[in-house]
Amino acid sequence: MSATSLTFNIRVWRQKNNQTPGKLVEYKLDGISPDTSFLEMLDILNERLYSRGEEPIAFDHDCREGICGMCSLNVNGIPHGPDKEVTICQTHMRLFKDGQTITIEPWRSTAFPVIKDCVVDRSAFDRIIQAGGFISVNTGGTPDANAIPISKKVADLSMDAAACIGCGACVAACKNSSAMLFVSAKAAQLNLLPQGKVEKDQRVIRMVEQMDKEGFGACTNTNSCEAVCPKGISASFIAKLNRDYAWAMIKGAGATAGK
Repeated sequence: MSATSLTFNIRVWRQKNNQTPGKLVEYKLDGISPDTSFLEMLDILNERLYSRGEEPIAFDHDCREGICGMCSLNVNGIPHGPDKEVTICQTHMRLFKDGQTITIEPWRSTAFPVIKDCVVDRSAFDRIIQAGGFISVNTGGTPDANAIPISKKVADLSMDAAACIGCGACVAACKNSSAMLFVSAKAAQLNLLPQGKVEKDQRVIRMVEQMDKEGFGACTNTNSCEAVCPKGISASFIAKLNRDYAWAMIKGAGATAGK
């Protein structure tokens, strides 16, 4: 065994499905390179479990490049682990100490029911986006759309909001399981642009109403969501969403949002 290899005590949440109780199960894992990514470490653990005839651990993953937002693990109580502004798939085992106990759990939220082990159902986010609808302004071809004047400040702010990958870390970190950071970012990326302003009021009301319908909690401004967001989405978008929602209600957009 290499002198630089690491040994860990892995405690993983195992749960057959949403109808059965789950529990933390411990596994000792040795021979791990410090340069191994966190999900690669789980792959190695699963290979060893499979070779022993045990059921592998179910966890979400796809691109493993911090783009898709699929990876969703609470590591030692922190969504996406101890590193800052990265997803758990971008985290490497050199961040952990040799012999350390690492506890791995799924997102904890009523709106994100467990499917199996560390996989949760995040389709509530999809329904919130669907409730927001699309931009129906016809801008013509690409040259015509590019001709619409947009200040750099607004364009940059919209791109900052669009950086949200919908992983759900904000919900997992919030004591109320609030989805306000996600909803505010997804609303702002459209509402800030001229093309999105036509349906801005109805979009905000529909998305907030769908968020409440899905069972997410209220925001109490602890900013824990911002602290764990792998893309560094600012909680200032939440303040903008609150202002936009209040203004839309004052203008009576709520009466037509469901039509």
